[in-house]
Amino acid sequence: MAVRSREPRSPRSFLAPIPDGAALYARDVRDPTTSRLAAFGTTIFARMSALAAETGAINLGQGFPDTDGPTEVLDAAVAAIRGGQNQYPPGLGIADLRHAVAEHQQRFWGLTVDPDTEVLITAGATEALAGSLLGILETGDEVIVFEPMFDSYQACIALAGATVVPVTLIPGVDGYTFDPEALRAAVSPRTRLILLNTPHNPTGKVFTRDEMLTIAEVALEHDLLVITDEVYEHLVFDDREHVPMATLPDMWERTLTISSGGKTFSTTGWKIGWVCGPQEIVRAAMRAKQFLTYVNGAPFQPAIATGLRLGDDYFTGLARRLQDARDSLATGLDRAGFTVYPSEATYFTTVDITPVRADGDGMALCEQLPHLIGVVAVPNEVFYVDPARGRNLVRFACCKRPEVINEAVERLGRLKEVLA
Repeated sequence: MAVRSREPRSPRSFLAPIPDGAALYARDVRDPTTSRLAAFGTTIFARMSALAAETGAINLGQGFPDTDGPTEVLDAAVAAIRGGQNQYPPGLGIADLRHAVAEHQQRFWGLTVDPDTEVLITAGATEALAGSLLGILETGDEVIVFEPMFDSYQACIALAGATVVPVTLIPGVDGYTFDPEALRAAVSPRTRLILLNTPHNPTGKVFTRDEMLTIAEVALEHDLLVITDEVYEHLVFDDREHVPMATLPDMWERTLTISSGGKTFSTTGWKIGWVCGPQEIVRAAMRAKQFLTYVNGAPFQPAIATGLRLGDDYFTGLARRLQDARDSLATGLDRAGFTVYPSEATYFTTVDITPVRADGDGMALCEQLPHLIGVVAVPNEVFYVDPARGRNLVRFACCKRPEVINEAVERLGRLKEVLA
């Protein structure tokens, strides 16, 4: 793999010598949080889910289903527990799941992956991202990320001592787009990698093939690595095409692909994810990951392997059901008076609240909604480096049973009257 010439690795900052006594004890012992995390409080998902529980509101904020996954997958987990698969699995993950991931990449995306050297099983995609970023980044590196972005991205990059450089996705009647020149301008001598989420949370955007080729061109021109978060790869609507970065010309050698079973099999609590890519980049992620959880989810790993081998009808049926839920929710949001931006994939639909709340304060509206009409949503401002860029945007999730979506739509229909 061709990578940039880099200075020899300096010791990780968290392995540096302890400061002298004066510096050490000058810190506030009442709040010993490292400065790298000082800006990150409790996640918005925990806050809004707690508000849903407190008020009894319908939770369309946090993206988790309210139904169990396929019976075959659940039964495989039970069988694994009763069969004694309850101790530490191998550091890379159990062989059967690694092989299932490799089969999945070949079956759906035409990628040939070595299950023994190019697949790493992780505690969900969140740990896969953390391990990859901590294993690759040096203090002072820069990471280009399309915003709005999932909130763990900024935190993990900060933990690595690196800096987020955002490229903003702009909403419009045809969905979200970005300016290729803004992407090119974001590159500096300190840029180490591009972190790309497609299908994209929170916008529901699917990056087109042309957009992916533009991003690949920038990566190749500047010799950058790319980490892709593809956890919504099977939740794509309206016959759109998901294009994995690793499938594009000359990109396998510099791409680390991350996904998980949580969204695809409605098992978000199991936290079984994976990393695929060239051996040397996967090894970098493994070196950090082994000191995070080490391993996890022994009986759930063979269950997710079962899920990855389900027939095509399961995957197409899942997308179709979510598309129907998206349509119902979008209709209700439109009737409630919001400007609804197209959702091309994922669990999520984003709206501009300005027609409903003139001051465009999405955070305030999300704090009010549970009390006003019994519905919880998430303010998009938390997904931006500069919250002002997303102040007027709010995200709703459709990954609930049809009757729950219908009830939420009915409650949303009372919003204009309540706010009048």
